[in-house]
Amino acid sequence: MTETTVSRSATTPRWARKGTVVLLTVALALVVFGTTTQTWLNVTLDPSEVRVAPLKVAGSKAATAVTALALVSLAGALAASIAGRVARWIIAVMIVISAAGIVSAGATVLADPLSAAQSAIASATGIAEGNADVQTTVFPVIAMVAGVLLALSAVVLLLAGRHWKQNTRYKSAAAAAASGTGEGTNAEHEASEDLDEIDSWDSLSRGEDPT
Repeated sequence: MTETTVSRSATTPRWARKGTVVLLTVALALVVFGTTTQTWLNVTLDPSEVRVAPLKVAGSKAATAVTALALVSLAGALAASIAGRVARWIIAVMIVISAAGIVSAGATVLADPLSAAQSAIASATGIAEGNADVQTTVFPVIAMVAGVLLALSAVVLLLAGRHWKQNTRYKSAAAAAASGTGEGTNAEHEASEDLDEIDSWDSLSRGEDPT
């Protein structure tokens, strides 16, 4: 590890550490995804229309888009750990848009739970637009809160990314060589020798005589 790397790590604020930011974003995406596996709606059907036991509608059925949006955010968070500066901007925007979709979907379910439950009611009874008493659970609210925090984590991702270093191989040797110092010349020579040895092994593996 070079002195420059040590100095960079020492000056990186704790909140901006790559592992912390990425894990936070991943955790929030997983929270949203987890809520979609739980019951969002408890449906009691009108006994005068059909005799069916009360239904429990999972978030993946009540708000189908939320599952996909959570997975998009999860994939974006993981990709951000190896992405460059421009790519992180794209990923952050993608996460914000996904988070907005999550919040919007949750709000739609809370505003009109009967409409959100219609698909499940139709599947259970075969009757479209059936009447029912629909009660929401706490999970749509949890998904919305996690969605808001997910959008904020995307902003933190951009701010923290300014402190992250690019891991490029032979960066020190190339920089020293460009400066024309003796150290750079030696480093360049050593790198060239390494490449020559690799080329020689490749030639031998192909049955050729590198000499």
